[in-house]
Amino acid sequence: MKADIESLNPFELNVYLEKLVGDGENETQEWLNAGRGNPNWTAAVPREAYYILGEFATTETLDHEDDIIGSKIKEKKGRVDRFQSLLEQKKSKGADFLKDVWANGEHLLGMKKEKWLTYILDYMMGDNYPYPVRVLTACEQPIQHYMHHELFGARPVPFDVFAVEGGTAGIVYLFESLVNNHLLEPEDKIALMIPTFAPYLEIPELPEYGFETEYIKAELMEIEGQASYQFSKEEIDRLRNTDIKAVFVVNPSNPTANAIYDETIEQLKGIVKTDNPDLMILSDDVYGTFLDEFTSLFTSLPFNTACIYSYSKYFGATGWRVGALALSEDNVFDKRLRELPEGKKEELDKRYGPISSSPRDLLFIDRLVADSRSVALNHVAGLSAPQQVMMALFSLYSLLDKEDSYKKKVMEMCYDRQKLLFKSLDLQLPLKALDTAYYSEIDFALWLEDKYGDSFKDFIVKHHTMTDLIAKLVQEERLMLLKAEAFGSSAWSVRVSLANLETAAYSEVGKRIVNMMDRMHKDWKNNRGDGE
Repeated sequence: MKADIESLNPFELNVYLEKLVGDGENETQEWLNAGRGNPNWTAAVPREAYYILGEFATTETLDHEDDIIGSKIKEKKGRVDRFQSLLEQKKSKGADFLKDVWANGEHLLGMKKEKWLTYILDYMMGDNYPYPVRVLTACEQPIQHYMHHELFGARPVPFDVFAVEGGTAGIVYLFESLVNNHLLEPEDKIALMIPTFAPYLEIPELPEYGFETEYIKAELMEIEGQASYQFSKEEIDRLRNTDIKAVFVVNPSNPTANAIYDETIEQLKGIVKTDNPDLMILSDDVYGTFLDEFTSLFTSLPFNTACIYSYSKYFGATGWRVGALALSEDNVFDKRLRELPEGKKEELDKRYGPISSSPRDLLFIDRLVADSRSVALNHVAGLSAPQQVMMALFSLYSLLDKEDSYKKKVMEMCYDRQKLLFKSLDLQLPLKALDTAYYSEIDFALWLEDKYGDSFKDFIVKHHTMTDLIAKLVQEERLMLLKAEAFGSSAWSVRVSLANLETAAYSEVGKRIVNMMDRMHKDWKNNRGDGE
């Protein structure tokens, strides 16, 4: 059994162990799964607004109340009055939010609000192919404004967005298009900044890519007297090597939950400026919204960076599959396309010729869209229209929340959970300014050493694996954690998700870990016969 479960990736291991313990109907102890990264909250207000819009859109397609077949959304006399009347009838936060959009949000819509309403109602019905295929007209500016506000700060960098089926789809599309367009070739050298989301480590190893991968590894450091997982100057300096064509990073990280330190970002800017100007940076910023102040690599290096963002975690929307890929209007990807040798340009002319009379002028972001549907089906590309409406409403909700009420509540909830967990394990809290508190990575061997001493820690490390302990926690304490080794962390690290359990449960998570290790420590002492 041990050999089998040791070979499983962390997610497969958790599924296997959960099936092993069954539904636990007769168990007195509550099942706690702190291995999942799925948040247990939802942003209720924009969702309520979404369904109000859906109700209104449906009535706008009907000529008579008893109709069962509606028409398409088109210009219709009296629509604005009917919309405002409906909002007045609805006594809810969702209706109040839509009133706020109508009264105060026109500057965020990219068009007159009356025109925007007609577009949005059409999108809500989902009865037309999404067009433009990259991102819908009435959704583009709310999404761009949101990304500027939440991720890119005050620095205005003109950029385009491609609405995608969540952040993971954005990553897949990027890798595929980089290869399809000869910006990355088989056996090219790329770098991954680790620890990182385990599947991202697996993508470059796929046989169709065959990249040579270098790993830029973070380590636990002390900054301003507190702990934070960061990259040493020596590790980052490896990116000066021009053989490294691209680097991929999740910032803030999964599983460490720490954002890259400003000094490291300045070092990266220097590397790009002086040593590796054509370095392509792929940055997944999904957790950036969980910090008061966040510096995206896209903010600091917009020319070199493709930014991937998902709405899934912050808005409790993993089932919606909504995200955006952002590229600066002036970027290294288009520059490198222009510099390709003539033979490769001719090959790409054939690839993209069916969708463009001048394929060489096709921007990289438009090639991403086309490649997402194998080029030939480019005319039916694009994220579904109703999904893009949800993205626009999430974006507007954040932008019009002048007091950052939602952001403060979400961040406070995550930090409260982290405090309870760390108190129960007697651990020092990490540096808050760089810590999202969405996950906590715990070096289990270091924790064992601090709590029980070197001898017991050495015994555990010699006779057990982290997989053993995770399995024992499931079976003895009905607690699931996630093994972090596959993320590029140490073999003795675990990830605790602070997102998917009720806040009070995180004290219990720590207690159950301590309970099991106390029993193992007691058995060890008894079997030694000489105590400590």
